[in-house]
Amino acid sequence: MLIPLDESTPLYRQIYAAIRSAILSGELAPGSRIVSSRQMSRELAVSRNSVLLAYDQLLAEGYLDSTIGSGTYVSANLPDDGMPRPVQRPAMSEDTPVAVSKAAQAARTALSQAVRPRAKPLAYDFQYGLPNVADFPHELWRRLLIRRARQRSAQTLAYAPPAGLPELREAVALYLRRARAVSCDASQVLIVNGSQQALDLIARTLCDPGDRVVIENPHYSGSRHVFSVAGANLVPIPVDHDGLSVEIGERTVKKAKLIYVTPSHQFPTGAIMPLSRRIALLNWAEALGAYVVEDDYDSEFRYVGKPIEAVQGLDHKHRVIYVGTLSKTMFPSVRIGYLVVPAPLVEAFTAMKYVNDRHTAMLQQHTLATFLSDGHFERHVRRSRVRNAARREAVISALRQHLGDRVQIAGENSGLHLLVWIPELKAAAIPELVEAAEKRGVGLYSVLPYYIGDPLCAGVVLGYAALEPDQISAGITLLKNALNSLRR
Repeated sequence: MLIPLDESTPLYRQIYAAIRSAILSGELAPGSRIVSSRQMSRELAVSRNSVLLAYDQLLAEGYLDSTIGSGTYVSANLPDDGMPRPVQRPAMSEDTPVAVSKAAQAARTALSQAVRPRAKPLAYDFQYGLPNVADFPHELWRRLLIRRARQRSAQTLAYAPPAGLPELREAVALYLRRARAVSCDASQVLIVNGSQQALDLIARTLCDPGDRVVIENPHYSGSRHVFSVAGANLVPIPVDHDGLSVEIGERTVKKAKLIYVTPSHQFPTGAIMPLSRRIALLNWAEALGAYVVEDDYDSEFRYVGKPIEAVQGLDHKHRVIYVGTLSKTMFPSVRIGYLVVPAPLVEAFTAMKYVNDRHTAMLQQHTLATFLSDGHFERHVRRSRVRNAARREAVISALRQHLGDRVQIAGENSGLHLLVWIPELKAAAIPELVEAAEKRGVGLYSVLPYYIGDPLCAGVVLGYAALEPDQISAGITLLKNALNSLRR
């Protein structure tokens, strides 16, 4: 413990008084262990005799108990229990005004709007973003993790390159070239703590307060929060059946720093941007002098039609920043994602990553490099795609069987969720539907947080990857009951 000492009184009296005050105030609770006299003398840079005298006095007065071979502890029965304790400051309430930055205020708003884990788990929770953790080869991952941990060295336990482990960057670049037609080499890949940090690095590196950022409407709310915290002015552009409407953007936006899109599976509508619009998007970005932020969050899961190459792979003007994550393909707590940035921006992004958190955890990076290089990741993705295709069929079949033309399904051909529109309800009725479903053990998630403004009718985002087909069918049956209860 920290004890300020001076020369006004004997040192042992000052040590005695400080420990006694800490005991009476509750800072040192009854039964807590007191450091040895040798350690205390070293910490305070005083002779051990001064500490021994203080301890002896406290033992004699009953504030401390000592047991040979065990140590010295605060007494459970204090002699001054009846004495008044020092006045404690009242705890600050959450409503107490504090001076924080505008960025912190925006972040606090974002946190208040985030989807929180329910206090009580629901039997049929259609939360988006949760892969089925049972699908992941946890035992294989554990073995790889242990093997890498045993190979520890001074180099692996020291600080690491901020851009990421070189062998992991190489493995990610190879995978993206093969699976997504991304045009890159390892030097353009940055390893980050999930796609949310990737978006934060983009905002910090490229945006100044007041810069305009084009976003889809509706959109992934995490992107809106990141750019808002950075002080950007958001310009929402409507989404149609082909994703962000470049035509409307060209007519209405003449200046912007970034264009944020989810072209492979628009969130939350599920629209897939066709090749012609991807090329139009690149031409528009070139005309604006803007960068395209391509968030390719779950493109591994496509069930109908031929995959379209990433927008980044079509870019010949160094205008696209590609964002990927492993949270949807592996498990959310792995917290590893990646950025592919144009070569001219690598140095700036690496410096910002260094300032932000030095580097991503190295043991996980080493393990993931092996997981990718040995082919385990792609085998896992193939297995997961088959299982998720069955879950997708189950949710579509159940919706058609139980709700028929009362609902409209969007985005069912890829990804891990679909959007269900309910034309018979107005958008304002969504919270009531969510509450009615929750009472029946069904977790629903409103589309409202993803809009600037309100949609034309009620809609919910149904994530199905974490459920099995029989659970999906039962959950949709209960959803129908909840919807019928609102009719009554």
